[in-house]
Amino acid sequence: MLKTLKYIIFFIFLAFSAQGCGSDSGAPGTASVRVGDTHVSASIGEPNVLLPVISADSASSAINNLVYNGLVKYDKAFNIVGDLAESWEVSDGGRTLTFHLRRDVTWHDGQPFTSADVEFTYRLYIDPNVPTAYAERYKQVAWVKTPDPYTFIAHYDKPLAPALISWGVEIHPKHLLEGQDVTKSPLGRAPVGTGPFKFQKWVPGERIELLGNPYYFEGPPGFHRVVVRIIPDQTTQFLELRFRGIDQMSLTPLQYARQTDQPAFRRFYEKYRYLASSYTYVGYNQKRELFKDKRVRQALTYAIDREEIIEGVLLGLGQPAHGSYKPGTWPYNPNVPQYPFDPQRARELLKEAGWEDRDGDGILDKDGKPFQFALITNQGNAQRIQSGEIIQRRLQDIGIDVTLRVLEWATFLKNFIDIGNFDACILGWNIPPDPDSYNVWHSSKTGKGQLNFIGFSHPEVDALLEEGRRLLDQGERQKVYHRFQEILAEEQPYTFLYVSESLQAVSRRFQGIEPAPAGISHNFEKWYVSPEEQRYTR
Repeated sequence: MLKTLKYIIFFIFLAFSAQGCGSDSGAPGTASVRVGDTHVSASIGEPNVLLPVISADSASSAINNLVYNGLVKYDKAFNIVGDLAESWEVSDGGRTLTFHLRRDVTWHDGQPFTSADVEFTYRLYIDPNVPTAYAERYKQVAWVKTPDPYTFIAHYDKPLAPALISWGVEIHPKHLLEGQDVTKSPLGRAPVGTGPFKFQKWVPGERIELLGNPYYFEGPPGFHRVVVRIIPDQTTQFLELRFRGIDQMSLTPLQYARQTDQPAFRRFYEKYRYLASSYTYVGYNQKRELFKDKRVRQALTYAIDREEIIEGVLLGLGQPAHGSYKPGTWPYNPNVPQYPFDPQRARELLKEAGWEDRDGDGILDKDGKPFQFALITNQGNAQRIQSGEIIQRRLQDIGIDVTLRVLEWATFLKNFIDIGNFDACILGWNIPPDPDSYNVWHSSKTGKGQLNFIGFSHPEVDALLEEGRRLLDQGERQKVYHRFQEILAEEQPYTFLYVSESLQAVSRRFQGIEPAPAGISHNFEKWYVSPEEQRYTR
């Protein structure tokens, strides 16, 4: 939900895209966006809903990130800086935050942004009738005040370490949502925000178009339009890229290493490579009897050859994941127990758990039931599908019958993940700079539409997550989250597969790209195209 880095439910983030040009009639006044150009990109999945409070998928978040603002955001080096707030004070031992809001901000419909919108957004997130997965941090607020239109105060009874960055949440327009059922609001299909781009059109199954906001408080964007095409297959996206039908794409390792190293491609595109702030995993539904014994989950991890996946699927462009934090960052614990590829150890653990091939058919069984399950992942993501095929073969080698199912994105979310209707899944999480993982791992977050959809429950983990978010000293927090990772390593609710490298291709038309720890899209709205390179005009 944060402007620069989103912690939400799936691993492949949108690579911007599509086709289109047109004009912006704009609002009255003298401000105008720079003439040209259109940034065209592609998304594997179609957004679910463009109202941040009730959206939880990466395709929706990628659009919302351009339409809305929070009070604060991360900069290119993951420092917290102002967004809709121009300054703030932290007092009462970290329990009170006082934000001083910008006075030059308007909503896309021309109405002024005020502290009333911030208070409305807060109340929206804590409303029990609003089906949001992100209420927890806002429920920690004891009270809020708006002493004037440009001051917002939030007070906590207890310190909350991620309190400040939690106000990077997208602020919603009170004047358009007050008194409505947000699940039925037209803003879910036609959002109105304060951000650098404003919504223009959504053609279902085809594309979403945004226009540059000429009245954006940080200045008009460097180009006129964003078009995101819905192309649910990476191979088709790559064909569009090669024929210049899109301007930017997250390349697969094969595309990056072997299919883009030609003069014709380099003439039109620049490639970027950096360690992604995300990891991919196999999640085991612990509401299913099959996965309740941790020895079984440990055995599955021993049986999966992660190096084979990294070399065969990622072509070496990644590294093994051993936990839920990014290697090299302060929360990451490099000393947790690891699970090297060891099929024999996997068989031993399964035997201890009562799984043996008693009837000689090559499949382990227990109490007359064979060890078989379905492993699901989403359509259009070649890396997940190929990883699933390798996992399927390796588990077959130790007597486990795995059916790999590849599902269309919306069906995958609605009919399986959101309601916990699966055995195991291949998914991923973005990794935010703050290590607070309450929403993903706490046992209270296992309900429908919430983020602990595998049903993991561990009393010590609950206690650690509750403690870690209350500590303000980084050294003390590190101890808590290091212990948290040790428990995850022991319990193996996920088989942590890999942290991949982000492999981006961007049209050379676009200038102003600035690689940084936060990636290349941190200043997306400031990219521009020189007049002689523009392909689209107003």
